[in-house]
Amino acid sequence: MPARLSSMELSDPITPPASSSPNDTTRRKSGRIRHNPVLLNHDPNASIGSYNSGKRKRADTLDQAQVNGSMGEETSSNEEDGDPDDEEMKEKRRKTRYKKPSEKPAAKKPKTAKPKSTTLPVRPAVNGVRKPPKPRRPRTQVNAAISDEEAGLFAELFAQGHTVEGVAAEWITRYNEHNANAMCELINFVLKCTGCDLKVDMHDIEDPDNAASKLDDLHQEYVSKNTTDYPLISRNKAYSSFRPTVTGFFFALISTAHAAGVLYTDLALIENIEVWVSTMSSAAIRPFRHTATVISLAMESGLCSVYSSLVDSTAKTVRQMEGEQKKKTVNKERIASLQKKIAEEERRSGSVNDMMENIFNAVYVHRYRDVDPRIRVDCVTALGGWITTAPDKYFTPAYLRYLGWVLSDTSAPTRAEVVKQLSKLYKRKEDVARLRAFTEKFSPRFVEMAIRDAEPNIRAAVIGMLDLIRDTGLLEPNDIDSIGRLIFDSEQKVRKAVAGFFAKNINDSYDAVIEDLGGEEGMAEDIGEEDPDDFDMPRRAWLKFKCLAENLQSYSSQEGDDEGTTPTLPETIGVLPGSVVESRFALAAQAVYGGVSEVQDWEVLAGYLLYDNSPATSNGNASESPETLFRKSCLLNEFEEMLLLEVLKEAVKQRLLEAVETEIDKKGKKSKIRSEEVREIQESIALHLAQVIPRLLRKFGTNPTTAAVVLQLEHVLNLEIFEELRQDSTTYASLLDDINKQFLTHVDEGVLAEASNAILHARSYEDLEEVTEGKIQELWSDTISTLRLHVTSKKSEETTDLVGLCNTISRISHLASVADCIGVFESEDRSSFKMSNTASAISPAKILTELIQNEYADVDEEEKEQRDEIITGSIKSLLFYHMWIVRSLKNSLATHTPTLKLPDWDSFASALLSLVQSRSGTDPVRLAATGAYLDVHILFASLKAITNDANHQSTRQITTPPNKQSQHRSSADEVRSSLVRPITREAQSLILTIFVAAEKQHARRSRRKLEAASDDAIDSAPEDPESEIEDNEDEDEDTTSEQVRTHQLLAEKQLCELAGKMVLAVLGHVFDDEGQKVRQRLLRNKMRLGPNFKEVLAYLDEPKAKSKAKPKPKPKAPKAKVGDPVKAKAKSAKKAKSKEVVEVSSEEESDGEEEDDPLGAELADDRIEDVEEDDEEKRHEKDVDDDEIMGD
Repeated sequence: MPARLSSMELSDPITPPASSSPNDTTRRKSGRIRHNPVLLNHDPNASIGSYNSGKRKRADTLDQAQVNGSMGEETSSNEEDGDPDDEEMKEKRRKTRYKKPSEKPAAKKPKTAKPKSTTLPVRPAVNGVRKPPKPRRPRTQVNAAISDEEAGLFAELFAQGHTVEGVAAEWITRYNEHNANAMCELINFVLKCTGCDLKVDMHDIEDPDNAASKLDDLHQEYVSKNTTDYPLISRNKAYSSFRPTVTGFFFALISTAHAAGVLYTDLALIENIEVWVSTMSSAAIRPFRHTATVISLAMESGLCSVYSSLVDSTAKTVRQMEGEQKKKTVNKERIASLQKKIAEEERRSGSVNDMMENIFNAVYVHRYRDVDPRIRVDCVTALGGWITTAPDKYFTPAYLRYLGWVLSDTSAPTRAEVVKQLSKLYKRKEDVARLRAFTEKFSPRFVEMAIRDAEPNIRAAVIGMLDLIRDTGLLEPNDIDSIGRLIFDSEQKVRKAVAGFFAKNINDSYDAVIEDLGGEEGMAEDIGEEDPDDFDMPRRAWLKFKCLAENLQSYSSQEGDDEGTTPTLPETIGVLPGSVVESRFALAAQAVYGGVSEVQDWEVLAGYLLYDNSPATSNGNASESPETLFRKSCLLNEFEEMLLLEVLKEAVKQRLLEAVETEIDKKGKKSKIRSEEVREIQESIALHLAQVIPRLLRKFGTNPTTAAVVLQLEHVLNLEIFEELRQDSTTYASLLDDINKQFLTHVDEGVLAEASNAILHARSYEDLEEVTEGKIQELWSDTISTLRLHVTSKKSEETTDLVGLCNTISRISHLASVADCIGVFESEDRSSFKMSNTASAISPAKILTELIQNEYADVDEEEKEQRDEIITGSIKSLLFYHMWIVRSLKNSLATHTPTLKLPDWDSFASALLSLVQSRSGTDPVRLAATGAYLDVHILFASLKAITNDANHQSTRQITTPPNKQSQHRSSADEVRSSLVRPITREAQSLILTIFVAAEKQHARRSRRKLEAASDDAIDSAPEDPESEIEDNEDEDEDTTSEQVRTHQLLAEKQLCELAGKMVLAVLGHVFDDEGQKVRQRLLRNKMRLGPNFKEVLAYLDEPKAKSKAKPKPKPKAPKAKVGDPVKAKAKSAKKAKSKEVVEVSSEEESDGEEEDDPLGAELADDRIEDVEEDDEEKRHEKDVDDDEIMGD
């Protein structure tokens, strides 16, 4: 242990020695014995290597206690309170000798081979098993070689587990003895921390002017070893505590030098360290530069701590001197002593200030913009700590500007760190005045980072910092509005972070409105007492809802063309409804729910929306009452009503989610009490919604936008609880009537989609199926009757109501997507028309097919658009119709129900093909017809695996009579032969032509280059010149960047949808790919047309990977016994079967598509089973293998 300074020096190093006075000789001395302090390194009883590394042995503890006890006896002045009397000692010995044994038997001790030791205590075992020792904190060891071979400061600090304070104090002692040797040891320690094994000697230390050249030599030798890793960034577990240990050592070194006074008596100490370390911080190699920078920053942190303590001590001493001067009787000696102390502290603080300036200018000024982002992060972190530790020095614009400059750093971790440090500064309310100039200069950068930074985490952190700046009053109103608009941002983290900021905007608006209406007290008098159960009566929360709607509308309109509503892409090929994408108003409402507490009371919001505020607009301006003013303040426009309906919808959703989350505790378990509470919440919400939704539909049902939002509330309604509570069925029926009314009266696609989803949600509950199906049949009756009327008027009159026909077909397509339409589409209703009227007797399926085939020419643009919508809607309806047919066939085959009549889809396919041939280029209707043509072939191709499985299972029905088995098998074969058909060659070439046109269009609009075309027949197909003309015209027009981007996305969408359907057709073997030419053509530009197109074509690579995989060998069957004819027959049949399969595969090479059928593997995960019971099953296996070999 190094020699320690006296306690007086450590506690108060700058206290001047006490002046001697004549009274010191006559002062009475204490009678206590005095000893000179024994230093630890001179103490013969102290262990040299012990320090604080391990536990002290029990014997040593006892010896030390005895020594302390003897010293206490010698220094005690009263011996009567010491040891007990002789009589007491005799009594204790007598009781111990004749102590009765305990009644309970002693615990059985484990037997040991060796005798018990008499020197060390043995810990008792519990039940014969020793308790596992408590885990000890491992020592900080970098590697095993340090403890054996390393020596010096590095070994002391890491290998022996010393404390950094102890090692620093020991080094200061060695420095006082021989400064050159100690400095050489310290510089070698720094070199070792960089991962360099090279060293400097005494001559290098004595010549500091040659430090740069010496480090250059070490640099060259270090580079020759090609070392890439160094301890500071190593991920090795041994270096996990390397950084805090090194930085803690240099921090302790500065503190110890300050306590010992060496920091001020020997100024060469810091200068010599600075010469070597600052030179290393400018080295070209990263290990030297990074390690030296971290060490310099740690020394600067230590100096900041010393400087702060000196400043505080000086201020305290000044206050003491001022207090002494104000006394009536002034002690001049004490004032002189305090003045001397103040002068000494100021001198020392000046020296420390110079040291800090030198290190800052030599290291930080150059390294805060280092090429390595790790070094920049370390500099930002250190400066933030210095500002907090020594605000008098660093909390000035001269140093804060370094943080502002790093806000534009290219590294995301660096920007995140500077935002973190600035947030800490803005939380210090007492130092806000110092940040005023800094905030005025860099607030535009703050707002820019919050809006446009590439990292969502940084944007969220900057928004939190701006919220702190707003609390200080340093944020401009324009900046507040810019941040408030982020409530509509696309990133969830940003919306969640800005919710609190946005709530403060609402509170400011609310306070302004309340002040205009007379304040809180005046409002309480005008409104009266609020009834918590009556949600229809006016209350103050309505004003906050009004402010919420105004702010949302304001920020939504301010986005304008920059970040307004994203233009929707028209549907081209995909006729199936995609995933529901929530609007930006719904996303903003989700964030508002967490920021505005009033929104969580959704019943109050519903009452506000249902409140009839019309009397507020009818009154004049003369002598308006406070109640009238309140109603006018709560008046909403249509857009604000839509916004609050979105908020209401999300509030109900979030309330249900919170109820479900509270059902599970922290341990992931459910409790009965919480489950009952959740059930009560769900019941109350369901009952209240059942009453609110019809009222909302009656009030807001005329506007398509608000009607669509109200219909979304029906999706949240839990109809199961509604049925369990035995509510009146008329309430549910009236709710369905309201939904049907919206479906029949609106033509908006959004309303029709939401009404269809509401009907689908109602159909999901079997207990209410009877009521729901009745309402659906009413819808079918109304829509089909309207369709027949339009078709009849079209044939009888020259003019046709194209708008009405288009709306009717749109309703039919939406209704067919959620309800079975087979019976409706195939019915020929003659009840409402005369028998002579043949048009009315045609089934709806034929009517829609005829509408697809009707062509038109020489019509205006508006009529052309309406006719295109009629054709597209008819295609959608018929495609859904055939989907329901395939679903019915699968169910009948699975349940072995005989099929009454097989559908004929030739007319639909022919109509689609003729429509494709009549159009040109990448016309949207042509692409829609092409996609539907591929869809219908793929749809019926999925029956191939089902029919194979049906035939297979029919042979396993042992109890089924043979005649029924053959009937079912013939039915399945008939389904397969009649409905599963490949695409014709003519149609394939036409589809490939459309694909090439879509590919070129996407490449032209996205400015990508395609691979050169080959001389194949696919590439030699005729192209459509009109498509190129249209594309050139689009490019020549003056379009905005947003429109150009929309056209690019539309072209990519068209190409990916068409390619995806062609991939499914190839995998389903309905697209005859002889020689895999189509596959190769699809894959030609896979890497050239973007990642989406690449992922679509990636499904073509899976069969190749599967075919390369070797099949697992089957376990060998046990040998058949001699004379066992059954097993012998099975063995011979197995060989014959293998031979037969080989012969088929060699002869029928043209049927290569049967070897790999991934579409069947996707649609139905069939397994090949080896059935060897009888000859019939073996014959059936041959047929199954050709179609189901893709299951291997």
